[in-house]
Amino acid sequence: MFWTTLTLALRSIARHKLRSFLTTLGIIIGVAAVVTMVTLGQATTKAVQASISSLGNNILQVRPGQGFGRGGGGPRPADFKIEDVEAIRKQIAGVRVVAEEAQTTGTAIYEGANWSTTVNGTTNDFFRVNPWPLAMGREFSDVEVKAGKTVCILGNTVKKNLYRDKDPVGTRMRIAGLSCDVIGVLVGKGQGGFGADQDDLVVMPIKAVQRRMTGNRDIRVMLVGVDDDYSTAQVQASITALLRERRNITPGKDDDFFIFDTTQIQQTLTQSTTLLTGIVSAVAAISLVVGGIGIMNIMLVSVTERTREIGIRLAIGAVAREVLMQFLVEAIALSCLGGIVGLLLAQLVILGLTPLLKVSYLFDPQINIVAFVISAVIGVVFGYFPARRAASLNPIDALRHE
Repeated sequence: MFWTTLTLALRSIARHKLRSFLTTLGIIIGVAAVVTMVTLGQATTKAVQASISSLGNNILQVRPGQGFGRGGGGPRPADFKIEDVEAIRKQIAGVRVVAEEAQTTGTAIYEGANWSTTVNGTTNDFFRVNPWPLAMGREFSDVEVKAGKTVCILGNTVKKNLYRDKDPVGTRMRIAGLSCDVIGVLVGKGQGGFGADQDDLVVMPIKAVQRRMTGNRDIRVMLVGVDDDYSTAQVQASITALLRERRNITPGKDDDFFIFDTTQIQQTLTQSTTLLTGIVSAVAAISLVVGGIGIMNIMLVSVTERTREIGIRLAIGAVAREVLMQFLVEAIALSCLGGIVGLLLAQLVILGLTPLLKVSYLFDPQINIVAFVISAVIGVVFGYFPARRAASLNPIDALRHE
């Protein structure tokens, strides 16, 4: 019985191909829009998480100022001292390792090729805070760190622009006017938080950068690795209290430094992208309701057109339930066909947009199944009234209909 009813419904749809397509267009657009928005939102969230995670987990970046800019329009806040680093290392519970950094910029030159980059003066603790292995070469020796030798480890971007396919280890290049022996190359990390290229740097012993480039012993950044057993928020509060005391900041005054918590930023950005995805998907879902109204409208027109056919069926013995089932199955079939086409369209759109948005392609079976089920439910909800109207026709009145 069901298969006979389904066959009749599909034949009716096939007789009016263009009208059936236009009827399902709202469902197609609605399903495609919802699946596309949710999938791209999930891919974006995953990309954000990966981007922030590349900065390191359980890491606090301590910088002078009130943000990544100078802030406030006043004089630039004082940089940190090595004594601040030692105080954090010794006095704050939960600190696993602290890496101090002196930063500047310079032009790296090798055999006619040049590249402007960031010069990061630090110690081997830099490679411990956020484990960053070497693709080739070695780290600094204790003698090189203590004596401030002009040796350097290249980021992958600098290596590519200066050396192309050559092995740079053992060569000598110039950076900011200094001759520097290349002892290693870092593994490439790619884009980090906020789109910054993490591989565009040259790492040198901090004393070499301070003595030969910046001309002072100031420390621009402190990277604090937090033990997994401690909360980053707890350690951040302790560091804030310690630095306020050391920098003589009286109660009521704003901090002249800020602490960038990668874990909190990751959670905040994930929540934001999830919320935006939900809002956009809810707006896109409205087209599903519009598509359902379109199905109901066309089904009412179909009932009017086929009134005489319905009367004949009822007159020769068909019961009202069979007529209702026929039109209800037809509405569901239209809605499900629209759902299937919408799912296929969504995958094509996603495949086209992921390279433009620079995110990975994701296929989420759950959202696809849910979207298809919703399209079927819309067929039931909006198809019931026309089907009920067809089933309630009086056979005599229906046969007289012209």
